[in-house]
Amino acid sequence: MAFTGDRRTIPELLTSVVTQLADLVRTEGQLARAEMSEKMTLAAAGLGLIVGGAILLVPALVVLLEAAVAALVESGLAPYWSALAIGGGCFIIGLILLLIGVRRLRASRPIPDKTIHQLQRDAAVARSQVRIDHVEKRAA
Repeated sequence: MAFTGDRRTIPELLTSVVTQLADLVRTEGQLARAEMSEKMTLAAAGLGLIVGGAILLVPALVVLLEAAVAALVESGLAPYWSALAIGGGCFIIGLILLLIGVRRLRASRPIPDKTIHQLQRDAAVARSQVRIDHVEKRAA
């Protein structure tokens, strides 16, 4: 609402503040929903790609590991030591990858950061507007 220089009564000012606050809350709610939806869509797409990749990698990894064990056996190592060396190495690498993945999923929290920041800015503007209105009334 633009300042027209008219003197408004306190009930009119309070009604205006309540109306503007309701509009602000409604708009910020819509922003929060949109931001949450965007983050959830990105997370779902990422999860789908992870699952698809894992499904394709499992059989390929089994074949490659069998080939590595066979190569170690062929080079003279006992079959059980070959299987233990290859299996243990894969276990350690898999555990490291799992821990990195869990850490990254925790880092992408679905909290509407942009909306929270916008709400903080709106509150600061509202506080400054109340101060300006208060000073103008005292001057009048």
